[in-house]
Amino acid sequence: MVILSNILSADRVVPNLHASSKKQALQELSRRAEKETGLSDRQILDALLERERLGSTGVGNGVAIPHGTLAGLTEICGLFARLEKPINFDAADDQPVDLIFVLLAPENAGAAHLKTLSKLARIFRDEESCKRLRELESETELLGVFTDNLASAAA
Repeated sequence: MVILSNILSADRVVPNLHASSKKQALQELSRRAEKETGLSDRQILDALLERERLGSTGVGNGVAIPHGTLAGLTEICGLFARLEKPINFDAADDQPVDLIFVLLAPENAGAAHLKTLSKLARIFRDEESCKRLRELESETELLGVFTDNLASAAA
């Protein structure tokens, strides 16, 4: 079972990311992921952009879950960002995005990658969770939205 607190920590939460485009947001998050994974930001960005070419990861309601698999990555890694201003992400509902969760997985992660995406989709479908993610300020409070949801989902 994938536990979100194992892939997301307070230092991987960005409460006010400045980006004016989808590409700029993915570039900035790739730079931050480089520090967490040891992989180059270019390799991470290429994986995310490759997935975006298949179809936008903007899932609706102001949420995007860009994701990709990477050779050389040893464990699933997540980063969450709330944008200062919503941006066009070519989302399914044509609404701008202000909540982004980047999910990076090893090439052989398979089912664990899909289960994590499913867990994230459940959290982001919950209106109360999204409301909290838009209102809370600190990295720790924002992280709690993901870990609290995990606890309630397991109960």
